[in-house]
Amino acid sequence: MRGFPVIETHGLSIGYILKNRKKKLVHQNLDLKLLQGEVTCLLGLNGSGKSTLLRTLCGFQPPLDGDIYLSGKKIKSYSQENISLMIGVVLTEKTNAGGITVYELVSFGRHPYTGFFGVLKNKDHKVIEESLEAAGISHKAHNYVAELSDGERQKAMIAKVLAQECPIIILDEPTAFLDVTSRIETMVLLRKLAKEQNKTILLSTHDMDLAIQMGDYLWLLEKQRTVAYGSPEDLILNGEFESFFSKEGIFFDPSTGKLNTVAPVAPVGIEGHFHTSYWAGNALVRNGWKPSLVNEKYININCISKKLMIITLPGGKQVEVNNMEDLIITIEKYKELNGK
Repeated sequence: MRGFPVIETHGLSIGYILKNRKKKLVHQNLDLKLLQGEVTCLLGLNGSGKSTLLRTLCGFQPPLDGDIYLSGKKIKSYSQENISLMIGVVLTEKTNAGGITVYELVSFGRHPYTGFFGVLKNKDHKVIEESLEAAGISHKAHNYVAELSDGERQKAMIAKVLAQECPIIILDEPTAFLDVTSRIETMVLLRKLAKEQNKTILLSTHDMDLAIQMGDYLWLLEKQRTVAYGSPEDLILNGEFESFFSKEGIFFDPSTGKLNTVAPVAPVGIEGHFHTSYWAGNALVRNGWKPSLVNEKYININCISKKLMIITLPGGKQVEVNNMEDLIITIEKYKELNGK
């Protein structure tokens, strides 16, 4: 059962007011929802308006039209201080707070509660420690931020937002500067916070694979198009991913959830051992073939194990192969000899 909406937009138009007071419209008529306890990933090409939408939702810039509701009340009825108690923001820019410790950085998240002088009380220290632990960075609490890796620094920024004790976390490309392992760790952490602490998390990303794998809900954004939204699987099955991301020379393959630069030339039936079938399908896609259900009209592959695949060619001839390289060579040789 899905959670209740903590942010809703009705007829929202986003963009900018230019110096001549004219409006530069980026998107209009957006009816969106962010639900409690879910990770929502915002996907789109550069220039599609992702950052503009995030800044508008968290109150950094006003909408051109329409309304944003925060926990059932119009966001414009909140003071900036009250918004900071509801929404925590992690921007894409690297923090320059290298001369302070991780503990001091995270303590800044208590600013909405500590008043003008920023004096930390026992409760504040407890929240800071819990936030460091939840973000998996407590072992670096007394290190300087400058000493951290990019992945550790991102965890520290997430800990700072947790110390803010806000129910909503909005992140602008949180994995942009991270290596593969750190990207996965960051997404796993955000998903854990959504499920265990009931946080509502919205993040923009270019990492389609991780968004499909980790996102409960996706928003697909492109200029001059209506936003598509839904679960990753529904958006793939109903053709939205293909519609949004397939461009000239780039093809979205709904069987693998990946973008490829080679258009499928013909179907190849595949069945059998799950892991072997999956990676055989990956090898086929990379080489321009389309994995499909077994059909006697196609080349068919029966994956017996990780080390044994039986290829049945049209006409009934069978060939046994023991690795993916030989699999592709056999299929390509058949194509070369038979012109298909």
